Amino acid sequence: MAAATIDVVERTGVRRLMLAGDWRLATMPQPIADFELHLRQLAAGNPDWELRSIARLDSAGATVLWRAWGRQWPAALALSAEHRALLERVASISHEPETPAARDPLASIAALGRLSLAALRHLSEIVALIGQLLLDLVYLCLHPREMPWREFSANLYKSGAMALPVIALIGFLIGIVLSYLSALQLKTFGADVFIVNLLGISIVRELGPMLVAVLVAGRSGSAMTAQIGVMRVTEEIDALATMGVSRSQRLLLPKVLALAVAMPLLVIWCSAAGIIGGMIAAKLQMGLSYAFFIDTLPRVVPVANVWIGLCKGLVFGVLIALIACHFGLRVKPNTESLSALTTSSVVCSITVAILVDAVFAVATRGLGLP
Repeated sequence: MAAATIDVVERTGVRRLMLAGDWRLATMPQPIADFELHLRQLAAGNPDWELRSIARLDSAGATVLWRAWGRQWPAALALSAEHRALLERVASISHEPETPAARDPLASIAALGRLSLAALRHLSEIVALIGQLLLDLVYLCLHPREMPWREFSANLYKSGAMALPVIALIGFLIGIVLSYLSALQLKTFGADVFIVNLLGISIVRELGPMLVAVLVAGRSGSAMTAQIGVMRVTEEIDALATMGVSRSQRLLLPKVLALAVAMPLLVIWCSAAGIIGGMIAAKLQMGLSYAFFIDTLPRVVPVANVWIGLCKGLVFGVLIALIACHFGLRVKPNTESLSALTTSSVVCSITVAILVDAVFAVATRGLGLP
């Protein structure tokens, strides 16, 4: 196995480069980048190239030569037909590195505009979906025998009853953590008894609805989007239309109604679990009796906070179901679109829930406070 060699021959003012040996990756001088730079320097004078003495040439050696030639054939070149064929293959797949495009000063504005237009398209489609569901609801009220009770009960069971254990666990643990951390601060000021106020208002009014919204968006919302998306991929929705079955009445409306019913109940469940956890932590950390906690809670937490939490649950449930159905209907017949839109559905649902919660906080700032 002979190493790659280069001999420079000067005759009658013409410089000739004589290449010999094995021009392969294993036999060329290392590092390759320095060897290629040396070849470019030799090729600067536009010499004659003699390659017929090269015993073996692989794609690596051909690529080094092609780059040294400036990605073009030299004026004087002598080589065998086999090596020429290899160099021609390298030349056909070798491209100049793309020069970076000039930065558009308005690119950020254009990107913002595209995002705004996309948001408007999503909003218009959701508004159209709400209108269709309202028409279906009116129709079903006029024709109660066609109400999809089985679909509604199935969605209510999956979104509500099946979510009870995880929501109770999360609410209970959050109540314990919040009570423990609050007790550390309240003890400093001798305000131990006010932990009932803190836990009651924060859990019933804010944490309960928000925790349920996040959990339901990640659990039930994603499942709804994935189910509708798979039906789009397998063309089951088109089959429903072919059979004359309304997809909105049989597929979308039961999901929206089920979450609208289940979410307020889940909010009460989560708030109760959180308060129980906080009560146990207050007993262990501060010595507050259960009787004192239960007796004080109704007096320091007005019932208006419970209604605010229920209203939040209702609105969150309707919005999460609408967003899940909307993104499910946008799924294209490929798995990549299904996964991307399922993720977008969860992210959008959680974001909208936080925004709506902020609106509720401003709109009800004077309600439910002792």
